[in-house]
Amino acid sequence: MLLTLTTTHQPATDLGYLLYKNPARVQSFALAFGQAHVFYPEVSVERCTAALLLDIDPIGLVRRNSGPSGEGFALEQYVNDRPYVASSFLSVAIAQVFGSALNGHSKDRPTLAETAIPLHAKLTALPCRGGEFLLRKLFEPLGYTLTVQSAPLDEHFPEWGQSRYLTVTFTATCRLSELLSHLYVLIPVLDDDKHYWVDDAEVEKLLRHGDTWLAAHPERELIVNRYLRHQRSLARQAFAQLQEEDNTDPDTTQAAHTVEEATIEAPLSLNQQRLGTVVSVLKQHNAQRVIDLGCGEGRLLQMLLSDPAFSALVGMDVSHRTLEIAQERLHLDRLPAKQRERITLFQGSLMYRDHRLDGYDAATIIEVLEHLDAPRLAAFERVLFEFARPSLVVLTTPNVEYNVKFSGLPAGKFRHRDHRFEWSRAEFRQWTNAIAQRFGYRVRLLPIGPEGADVGSPTQMGVFTRGQ
Repeated sequence: MLLTLTTTHQPATDLGYLLYKNPARVQSFALAFGQAHVFYPEVSVERCTAALLLDIDPIGLVRRNSGPSGEGFALEQYVNDRPYVASSFLSVAIAQVFGSALNGHSKDRPTLAETAIPLHAKLTALPCRGGEFLLRKLFEPLGYTLTVQSAPLDEHFPEWGQSRYLTVTFTATCRLSELLSHLYVLIPVLDDDKHYWVDDAEVEKLLRHGDTWLAAHPERELIVNRYLRHQRSLARQAFAQLQEEDNTDPDTTQAAHTVEEATIEAPLSLNQQRLGTVVSVLKQHNAQRVIDLGCGEGRLLQMLLSDPAFSALVGMDVSHRTLEIAQERLHLDRLPAKQRERITLFQGSLMYRDHRLDGYDAATIIEVLEHLDAPRLAAFERVLFEFARPSLVVLTTPNVEYNVKFSGLPAGKFRHRDHRFEWSRAEFRQWTNAIAQRFGYRVRLLPIGPEGADVGSPTQMGVFTRGQ
């Protein structure tokens, strides 16, 4: 059973610091089910590969598990695929051998551990109950590009069909801890099996390693059920905790955000200025098909719907309740048929690759960025600029320097308690330039609202146009 991890981040040899494993020597670790070996088949400043090889002792496993299996044929404990395929054994090995990297810790490279870097993971024999289709449904929403190779069950008998074992390469620019967490959870999900007893502790592991991505994953029900070996009581426990996370963020927080931030900015009529500027930019670029990401209560969509120049309008938001409010604001149930055909609302997350975001002239993201923490912001960047790739992206975010002008805002406080950050003009310029360079866009920055000599405008806008 072999897993390789490769990076081209330079110096690539820093992979050794992230994994806490020296590239200059082979290291071996005793596990309950055999031996794990870590070595580096490729080491250079430009490219570095670490390999995790599991040598499972199948006879020792049977001797330690003296009870009858109750399933399969008489010799199944001795004749099976467990020593050769990526399974829950590999997940346990990742946790025990790469535990610090899995948890995002690096004593010598702490900043790098929090940085998205180019990574390639390869599994040479991945069992997949559900085939390549399921594999892609699980990993592509997380931002991975997959290269998949399958093999016939027997080359001499092609009519037997394809094997369920796949050789897969996962490619992404992300934090190493994210990649390892995804593999840790999803390998046994694909296998739909585990080699050990599942109890309440597994719920805690699932929620801990799925903390930043599981709640909004489109296949979360399948993931939870398979990871917990279809034990209904454990699945219910996991779903209940995930539901609590869902309820705290999208609906109640969104409502509070609307009231609190609007109150602070109301004297400037800032929201109207923002929306008017966004509409103006869209018209300047002759955008006709527009998707509003994090559309909220539909105020921008309402303005766009009144202009026949926009032929197709889509609003996406993570909150079902907010979308219901948007539907009421837009009077979708009373629109004439031709008007109704122009607009669509759907629930979705900015964290996951979603083909429903493809094919639009322009995407708008109004006062959304500041609600994303660092891992979610990195995922959003890829979802929008790498995968959806609209020709035009218009986004706005608060300028923290202007906050001193708001009389109702205490010094040092953000405009809303749910904001994870608020950028200065220099920080916003640095981020937009990095995004444009990384994903092949051009960018210009525009101020929105009254400008102060030392603090700039209250809102800053980035207008990205895709390079040809």
